[in-house]
Amino acid sequence: MRNSLKVAKWEMKRNLKNKSFIIGLFLTPLLFLGFMFIGTLFGDSDGEEPATLVLIKDEIGVMDALEETVTSHQLNLEIEPTNNAVEAVIEELTEMENTAFILFDTSSFETGMFTVYSSEDMNPFFMNQVQMLETPLKSLQMKQLGLTDEELVAVSKGMVFEEAAVDEVSVEEEKVSPSVGEDLIKRAVPGAFAGIILLSIVFSGMYIFQSASQEKKDKVAEIILSSLTPGELMQGKIIGYFGLGMVQAIVFLGFGIPIALWKLDLPLFEYLLVPELLLYIVIAILGYFLYAALFVGVGATMADMTTAGNFQGMVMMLPFLPFVFIGPIVGDPSGIFAQIGTYIPFATPGVLLLRLTLLDSWPWLEIIISLVILVVSIWLFMKLAGKIFKTGILMYGKNATPKEIWKWIRA
Repeated sequence: MRNSLKVAKWEMKRNLKNKSFIIGLFLTPLLFLGFMFIGTLFGDSDGEEPATLVLIKDEIGVMDALEETVTSHQLNLEIEPTNNAVEAVIEELTEMENTAFILFDTSSFETGMFTVYSSEDMNPFFMNQVQMLETPLKSLQMKQLGLTDEELVAVSKGMVFEEAAVDEVSVEEEKVSPSVGEDLIKRAVPGAFAGIILLSIVFSGMYIFQSASQEKKDKVAEIILSSLTPGELMQGKIIGYFGLGMVQAIVFLGFGIPIALWKLDLPLFEYLLVPELLLYIVIAILGYFLYAALFVGVGATMADMTTAGNFQGMVMMLPFLPFVFIGPIVGDPSGIFAQIGTYIPFATPGVLLLRLTLLDSWPWLEIIISLVILVVSIWLFMKLAGKIFKTGILMYGKNATPKEIWKWIRA
């Protein structure tokens, strides 16, 4: 193990002194920031979204309280009263943009359900702001009630705003809790954090391809192996590039977290420092060791990175397998395709991180089974990579064929 740590230390020092690695380390996050800045240039010149016009037909005397709430909470809404018939207002909305209509009548007030008719091209955060209008309605309700047991139940029931596009008024839509969006953000923050770690160390791990093939090309493998075993060399490379990946993740997060704190009005660290984060990080690290075993084994079979064959090229694409499942998982995180992706070792890390971010309740049995499969796969691929690396690192002149690799594994 001591020799493996020496190799790891040497790999880290060699790369951290490499100008190309250092430039790429800082250039990548800077490019992301550059694209974000360019995107803001195409927005509004003052950087603010235009206020959404909300037409209000008030039949319960709550208009003044609504205006006061919009002002006190600094909502990006423009309240305007209307006395036109509901059907006429809805018809007008079909020709308008970023405009909504709410009818405050006795029937809606008693049931606690207010329909929000919206036009096209609405602000995506509009419904979140409309939920703030519940406050004056609750105040009015409490004034009118004597707070008996029955009335307390009515008060605690709350008010709900249901969005209905004007061209789909007749379609019954699913009612979504106002807290759903906030809960998703809470789950997404630690998931995104672990995703950055996974991508950083996986991209760094891909340098193992270049490292192993470069040593073969320079014909220094025999010199190195005169004082090390192939297993120690392989382990050292895996540990070293894991360390480089963590350095890259720290740099990415060093750029990303301050910008997120600046751009997003969220208690970021409160959402991030949760117990679930530990599981996310474990999944990311296990994913790296699986991919690293693949990279180091196949890298030893290539005489030169520029002459990689179809087999080696296909293997290099395996870490991107989770992208195949993104659509089905977002559509149904508990569906059959999401479950299948969870149990495929090379897709498990990415699929599992995405599923756990989207699911309200975690399927612990599926999580445990997938982690067991992942750990067993890591052990198996490490053993196979060791056999391939032992022979492949000393083979010069050509890339190994799948038939030759199979012979090395069986030997």
